[in-house]
Amino acid sequence: MKDLIVFDMDGVLVDVSESYRAAIQATVLHFTGTEPTNDEVQVWKNRGGYNDDWKLSHRMIQELGEEVAFDDVVSRFQQIFLGPAFHVGPLPDGLILRERWLANEGLFDRLAANHTLAIFTGRLGWEAQLTLDRFAKTIFNPVVGVDHVKNAKPHPEGLHKIRAEVPHRKAWYVGDTVDDARASSAAGVPFIGIASPSAPRHAELAQLLRDEGAVAVLDDINSLEAVLAKNS
Repeated sequence: MKDLIVFDMDGVLVDVSESYRAAIQATVLHFTGTEPTNDEVQVWKNRGGYNDDWKLSHRMIQELGEEVAFDDVVSRFQQIFLGPAFHVGPLPDGLILRERWLANEGLFDRLAANHTLAIFTGRLGWEAQLTLDRFAKTIFNPVVGVDHVKNAKPHPEGLHKIRAEVPHRKAWYVGDTVDDARASSAAGVPFIGIASPSAPRHAELAQLLRDEGAVAVLDDINSLEAVLAKNS
């Protein structure tokens, strides 16, 4: 029986600085005329409770004094993220195509030799699959999205769901937000944090993840093997 590694997706497996993060900025700009900086978006993320980028965009719009229906925010966000023509075609043409895979070649092949690899993400499951189809179609199973659970992160439901489905020895969760860390703690799963040096408020995020109980905080997932070997 293998150990289980569950990965968050955004900021862990995929660089979303020009997709989800840019979609937040563009959505807020559309409704308010003010574009938040990357730093300002990260401040909200570091507070916890804003794993859902639709809800975060809506809240930031409210903070800027505009009252907009949540469904209108979601619709605009999706047009930016997936592209305005996505609803009439099978493939996206929006900011999602700017995403960059973060793992070095061979990393997951080596990890899969001794681990089952799964994903628990705040994305909708089918949106996660759009990106996985481009970069890593068959590596992760199961893939649990926010639409597969009743309670989103920081609730641990997604981690409980995966652990119930996958026979395993030890389990790990790898994430890059306070909400990831809190979900991991609530599930009783050791947490490994990711805080990219290129990300806004890097030092603050790294410290927050440590404060939330991370056994290690890495620059990216390509250092993961050493941490697993040390803590196995």
